[in-house]
Amino acid sequence: MVATEHPNRRRLVLLVAISFGVLAALVGVGLYGLVLSPVPDSAAPTVDATRRVDAPDAPGSPSSSSTLPAIRSTRDAEAFARDAAAALITWDTTEFELTEYEQVIVDVGDPSGDESAALESDIRTYFPTADAWSKLRTYGTRQWLTIDDAFIPASWDDALDQAAEGDLLPGTIAYTISGTRHRAGIVGTESQETSRPIAFTLFIACAPSFDECHLLRLSEVDNPLR
Repeated sequence: MVATEHPNRRRLVLLVAISFGVLAALVGVGLYGLVLSPVPDSAAPTVDATRRVDAPDAPGSPSSSSTLPAIRSTRDAEAFARDAAAALITWDTTEFELTEYEQVIVDVGDPSGDESAALESDIRTYFPTADAWSKLRTYGTRQWLTIDDAFIPASWDDALDQAAEGDLLPGTIAYTISGTRHRAGIVGTESQETSRPIAFTLFIACAPSFDECHLLRLSEVDNPLR
């Protein structure tokens, strides 16, 4: 059940998120292009993301015969943060459409709708643009996440201490995810792969405000709360 509405209940979450640049757009192939270095044929990637799809033998068209799995419902904030983080970073241009990957994240947003527009803006900064997606598809590009750590940032305690009554939904918490973003594809006839460190923060609300955890906002990629 949703807690009683308060006009300022989300103000602190918004201020914290915006202060870390959540609305900065990551656009263009310059940031999302296939920048890969050759890897041995035997170097098969390993991944703890739940939605990994194996690299195709050759570029193809997205499949319409199946649907992406939803982020599982849970009251466990850390489990939710890990699943949502994997869904944010894991995609395969040959399997599903860009909008389908984005919709999986939107579907676990604030059910009241108060943060929907802002969250959708945040989500777009984590994915390629439509034009970049089309170019990446020609390489059969896929991406996935290896999570090294999921933790409540120390600065979140400071935010809670400074929050006035009603600033935050009961059960609101921040989780910072740190790990490695992997990207692989086919350039010519060669399989190539690259990886780099990645970190970001998810702002989540769970019980008692909601029966299960929901995603409120996201920090800017590589600019998390610490």
